[in-house]
Parts: sequence; structure tokens; C-alpha cells
Amino acid sequence: MSKHLHILGVCGTAMAAIAALAKAQGWIVTGSDAGVYPPMSDYLAELGVEIAAFSEENLNPAPDLCVIGNAMSRGNVEVEAILNRGLAYCSGPQFVGDHVLPGRHAVVVAGTHGKTTSSSLIAHVLEVAEQSPGFLIGGVPENFGGGARIGNAAPFVLEGDEYDTAFFDKRSKFLHYHARTLILNNLEYDHADIFPDLDAIKTQFHHLMRTVPADGVVIANADEADITDVIQRGCWSPVISFARFGHAEAEWQWQVLSEDGSLFRLYRDGSPVLEAAWDMIGVHNVANACAVAAAATSMGVEIETIKEAFESFSGIRRRMTLVGEAGGVKVFDDFAHHPTAITGMVSAARASMKKNGADGKLWVIVEPRSNTMRTRIHQERLPLCFDAADHVVFAAPSDRNLQPEEVLDAAAVCREIGSKASLIEDVGSIVDFVADGAASGDHVLVLSNGGFEGIHKRLLANLS
Repeated sequence: MSKHLHILGVCGTAMAAIAALAKAQGWIVTGSDAGVYPPMSDYLAELGVEIAAFSEENLNPAPDLCVIGNAMSRGNVEVEAILNRGLAYCSGPQFVGDHVLPGRHAVVVAGTHGKTTSSSLIAHVLEVAEQSPGFLIGGVPENFGGGARIGNAAPFVLEGDEYDTAFFDKRSKFLHYHARTLILNNLEYDHADIFPDLDAIKTQFHHLMRTVPADGVVIANADEADITDVIQRGCWSPVISFARFGHAEAEWQWQVLSEDGSLFRLYRDGSPVLEAAWDMIGVHNVANACAVAAAATSMGVEIETIKEAFESFSGIRRRMTLVGEAGGVKVFDDFAHHPTAITGMVSAARASMKKNGADGKLWVIVEPRSNTMRTRIHQERLPLCFDAADHVVFAAPSDRNLQPEEVLDAAAVCREIGSKASLIEDVGSIVDFVADGAASGDHVLVLSNGGFEGIHKRLLANLS
């Protein structure tokens, strides 16, 4: 008889993905949430997952296990009922670790940047290699059309998020994933709402290192001093290093052959092993490809297969995605919400325009939306991110749960950037400003990790 799994906060992207994995394993899955609406409600309906508003009645009869999403907190009626009744519960990452990963080869991609792209890329490589991987990725790989799949073979790819797990488990999510192949892309300070400093994040990464078995492997970015520091704190597994071409000690090296990163070459032990042209842009994505190649070869994938997979990789939704074109102006969407990622995408967008002969202006619209970006953590770094842009527009950051002196001074950032930058308070005014100033041949790059009030379609409608 099938067991009953009940998920609190089921309409969250990660929880819906876990619902899909559980259904594939034969669980009877129900869920609860507030504000149930498309497209997630449609997706869950297609899975056959019943959704209800939060109520203690959803726990009658008692489920075999409750998964409590990270958005849940004490005071929620179902959380309180689960605790009072002594029902079995766990977090989403713990469910994956306990019920999905046993017997699988967990490939975990961790780091401040590039997790979604690298995890999607290695899942695609393994798919092309006919290894039928499962995966749980915090984005939508276009080659698969969804961020979760149970798979039919041993490999299971996970985006290893360092954010905390649940209100009752403040360890990083990736500690539940039992990495056997671990990619460490990079490490910077982020998530200021839960980590006081970079060293606190390093501690979590060091805990992650302790979970990799001796017959596993760590793929480490030798260009990143903070990654090297984490490894030096203690490592019990073989390490394969990768770095930019010219790093004498790195086993794998990458070299960009076109300014926009669409053509690159990889080296192993000093010898060229792969040259590929793909649809991705950005130097940072070439580094991601090098890490994936190192990981995939350690899992027995041939170089020719890796090259084929790179050149057929369709990218990630909301990673430099062309939303549309109107009046000769192209509007792109990207998820970048950290100075390093912003700099990389702005530079890549400019290089792509140059390569394709687009001689228009590059507009960049930024919504400081994440808990870190809304603060002054990156106040000094942000003005340095837009050298490749012709026009920069900042939306006003929300002051939710922040003291006035803690909120990003976006006006000061714009002053530091110079006359090409503007702070505009509301989305409607941003749309009017950009639509009035943009001309045929221009590109508009929208950077936000949220919906940004539908700015992309509103801008296209105004431009047309």
C-alpha cells in the first residue's frame, strides 16, 4: 500500500519538485499552501497532487510523513498541529537525502554562482551519455523542460544550495545530499540574512567536505582562494582542480576563444582535449563547462560525448533569455542578483552584441530584490558592475524588515556610476523611461531574481 506524503508550502518551486519526485516513487502526495494560483497549481494538478489552504483538517487522517517547506515557520496552523500531535516530519532536503538518494550516485554542484547552469549542464551531459540521470535543479533546464526528474539509473544531479534548510534545521541544504561527486565552483559572501560573514559560509562548506566519501571526488576551482581554504581545512577525498588557462597546478584548464565565451577550449594536464562552440555566452560559463567536463570524465564519460552535449545544450530559463523583440528592441531576462554575476552578464551581453554586429545601446535594468542585494553589503561593489552598459536603471529596493540605515542606497550607487544611471521608484515609470529612450537595435537586459511585476512584457507592449 502506498504511503501518504503531505507537503507544507507545496507551491514553492523546490517543494513542487519534491512532490514530482515523490509521485514518481509511488507516494500518495497532498499539499497545502496559501495563495494557490497558476502556473504552479496547474503543474501540481497535472501531477495529481491535491492542494488545500492551510488547515489542521489536512492532517486527518495523519500522513505517514510531512515535509515542511523552508518558507514555513512557527505559528502556521499545520506546523503547530504537526508538533502538537507528534507527527513524523522532515525538511525537503532531508526527504531527498533519505528517500531519493540512497543507492544513487549524487552529483552535487555547490558555490555562490553557476550552480543552476552547471547542474543543468552535467545532467545534460549524462543524458547524452545515456546514463538517464535524475536531477533536482533550482531552475528550468531547457533541454528537459523541468527542474526535477527521478531518472532511471545511478546518477542523480543536485543543485547544492548553501541556504539554511528549515526553521528547525539551520544547516545548509547541501549537507543532506550525500555528495559523491562534488563540484565547488566559487565562494563569495552572500545570504546576509542568515550568514554573518564569509567565514560562516566556509564552515558550512567544510561540513559539506566532510560528507564526501573517500572513493568520491571533489572538483575544485583552483582560481578561488576561498575554495582552496575550505579544502585545506580538511579533505578526505581525491581533488581534481580546474582553473583558467595558464594556472600551472590545475589539472583541467579553460580558455576563451571568443570575447563572448561562445567558443572555448579545454585542456587536461597541459594538452588540449576539447574545443566547442555553443549557444551560451559569458566567460563564467566557460569555467562552468570546465568543471562539468572534469566531473563527467571522472564518471567515465568520453570527451567526444561531452563535446556533443556542450554543443547541444539549450541553456536555462531566465539565464540571458530573449523574452521578445518590439520596435527593433530586444528584451532579455536574467536571474543575476550578485555583483559578480551582474558584471559577468553585462559584459557577456555587450560582447554578444559586438559579435553579432548589433551597434545599438545596451540598457540594464536592475531590481535589488534578494535579502542581500536590498542591503548595503554590496554598496561599494555595485557601481563597478556596469562599465559595459550604456544606460543603467535601478528600481528602488524594498525596506522590508530592514532599518533605514541598512537599506541599499541605490541613489548613491547611481551617482557613483554617473550620468548614464538612474534610480526610478516604480515599474511603470521604468517602462515609460526605457521605452521612450530605446531605439531600434538596442538591447535591454533585465536583472532580477523575481517576477519584477511583469516588467518584460509591459516593456515589450510599450515598445510596440
